[in-house]
Parts: sequence; C-alpha cells; structure tokens
Amino acid sequence: MKMPLEISSRKVELSEELRELIRDKAEKLDNLYDDIIRCRVTIDIPHRSQRSGTFYDVRLDLTVPGGEVIVRREPGEDLYVAIFNSFEVAERQLKEFAGRQRGEVKHHEEKPVAQVGKVFHDEGYGFLVTADGREIYFHENALLNGKFKDLEAGTPVQYVEREGEKGLQASSITLL
Repeated sequence: MKMPLEISSRKVELSEELRELIRDKAEKLDNLYDDIIRCRVTIDIPHRSQRSGTFYDVRLDLTVPGGEVIVRREPGEDLYVAIFNSFEVAERQLKEFAGRQRGEVKHHEEKPVAQVGKVFHDEGYGFLVTADGREIYFHENALLNGKFKDLEAGTPVQYVEREGEKGLQASSITLL
C-alpha cells in the first residue's frame, strides 16, 4: 500500500489481536493487488438491541488507481466472522476490478439451437434433433418457457446438453 493502513472503530474497543488480524488480512490484499493506494477499515456497532444482541459492522474502503472498492456487509454477531467475510468479499472484488482493468470480459457460451424431433405428450418426454443430425432426449421438466403439451415437431429451441443416466440429454430448453 502506498499509504499506511487505517483502522478505526466506533462504539467498540479493538484488542491488539483484532488489530493484528486486520493488518494480516490487509497485507494479503496488498499482495494480491499491489497497486492499492489506501485501505481504511472501520468497525462499528450500528445499534444495540436487547432482543438480538450486539452486531458488528465492518466496512473496507480501498482506493486503487482508477477507482474505489468499497465493502460493507450486513452486520454480524461475531466480530471475527464479520472481519473474515468482509476481507473475503474485498479479495473477490479486487480480482474482478483487476480483471476489468486488464480488459477481461466474462464470455457466456451461446446455447446451441435444435428442433423438436419427436414429442410423446402422454409419457412426458421427447427428442431434439441437433444441427448435426443427432437425437437428444429431453424430459418435459427441462422446458423453461412454454407448455410441454403445446410442443410440436419442428419447433426451434435452444438447450444445454448434459450427461444423463443413460447418455446425453437436453436441459434448460427455451422456445425460440
């Protein structure tokens, strides 16, 4: 980090053990993403309830070139768990931020297109015919939109191919 770690607390006294835990977690983040400019950790007790006990709110503010990563989780009853969870989320967000800076984009595979080949309405299953001529089994529960009883041979669909108990089968079928 370019600037020293800032640890502050409101309405809660932090032991040296907790401060050391926060320093260790912040150092791990710095090793993961070495361009962190500033890291501020704030621990607060937002409100006390006689019925539900004490909850701890952990907030992380990370300043990085080109932006900020802010983590604010739902308050938790266990301060150690709240700290661990907040730093875990910060690690995930830093990885995503670094990926965006490198121009990485998540690519989702396009679902293949097929046609309904045969439909057995009474038995609740059918077969799709793929573009390369293969037949793939499907169950009526695999249909996401539309009604199984309205399916007819030749209807175009998109699907996900999965390995079933007796070979390949189609799931997540959507009508086009």
